[in-house]
Amino acid sequence: MKLPIATLLALALSFPQGADKPVPVEQEPLHKVVFQNEAVTVMHLTLPSGQRTQYHIHTHDRVAIMLSETSTTNQNFADKKESEPRPAKAGDFVALTLNGTSETHRVHNVGKNPYDVLDIEPAVRPETPSPDIAATVAAENASARVYNWVLAPGATSPMHTHMRPYVIVSITDMNLKMSSPDGQTATHEVGVADFRYVDAKITHNLSNVGATPGQIIEVELK
Repeated sequence: MKLPIATLLALALSFPQGADKPVPVEQEPLHKVVFQNEAVTVMHLTLPSGQRTQYHIHTHDRVAIMLSETSTTNQNFADKKESEPRPAKAGDFVALTLNGTSETHRVHNVGKNPYDVLDIEPAVRPETPSPDIAATVAAENASARVYNWVLAPGATSPMHTHMRPYVIVSITDMNLKMSSPDGQTATHEVGVADFRYVDAKITHNLSNVGATPGQIIEVELK
């Protein structure tokens, strides 16, 4: 669901003023919007060791993809209770369904390394999700499905078809080859956190033609 700007502002203004005043997630200083269109918003969060984000408001389902190894806690604004530390490592992911119209929280990096994460937020939760599934679903929420490809050097995923728009994300540096059923191929040197939004029907497989293990995550809108 996509709330209008007036509603977002009303949510933000309904909280106390000051350093802990919640803001829409797109305005939280450490959440950088790196891509946005009418279908999806992609944000990149880098949280230094020992630091907290500002309290921020989510109004959409989201998929969080971890890009570093550390440990974090979550603190809800309503009760201020801080969760137990939760370890994270590069390649972990979680698909979160929004409970109600909004969620307000902040994140505390209690580990030794920066907390680096890519947040993908679909703009609209479909009333009737598409039944078209491209491959084995590794995680899902009400708005998106996640496909996870862990590819050893020389390995190739099964051929699969995306009927819906999707975001393809590289978790590692990788020499990635894409092939279509008609024999056409394209090879790309991709790096950590590289991503691309694709809004077209695509049938392809993914091959790791490099010398090191790789991981690709595809987040497909329902």
